[in-house]
Amino acid sequence: MKRPPLRRDDGAGGGEGEEGPRKGKGRWGGRRRNEQRLGGGGGLSLAAFANAKSRNTGYNPALIKKQKEFYRNAKLISKYKRSKKQQNQSNSPPSFTIPKESGDNGNDVPKPHSKKKKHVAPSLKEEYEKKRAEDEKAKKERDAIIQAKREEREKSEARRKDLRDKMFKKTRSGQPVMKYRIQHLLETALETSNK
Repeated sequence: MKRPPLRRDDGAGGGEGEEGPRKGKGRWGGRRRNEQRLGGGGGLSLAAFANAKSRNTGYNPALIKKQKEFYRNAKLISKYKRSKKQQNQSNSPPSFTIPKESGDNGNDVPKPHSKKKKHVAPSLKEEYEKKRAEDEKAKKERDAIIQAKREEREKSEARRKDLRDKMFKKTRSGQPVMKYRIQHLLETALETSNK
């Protein structure tokens, strides 16, 4: 008995099954599916590729961050205004207008004063002047301290510069002048012994 040859279906097409000829349908969908997966038969043209890359997607992290911060600030501001309004309402008792009993006319109702003159208490003005004088005095003291520090720094810099010049002095032959170096060593030794 002779066996029929084994047929391997690799999806290359051409074979016949129960539904008829199979074109491009292998184990994972065949050639057509691969072409779609890999971007079509011939690939993208250069112009199509450039357009696809330069197309604006609308995703800009910096802009999104800015918008979030704006909305957060707006929310905080509205919250602050709401709390301020509630404080003002709770601090001042509601004002009711009481109509006069003498007349039936609406003109007899007392009108609230729209323009009120602000009278600053003299004690507040004195307090303000006192505070201002204290601030000016403190500022002058700070300026004096800063000026003294600046003068001290300038003096020390001049002293260091003078010492440096002396230490780097050289004779005509290029040897260091030892007089200033020995004098400096003697001064530092005396300073440390005095302390």
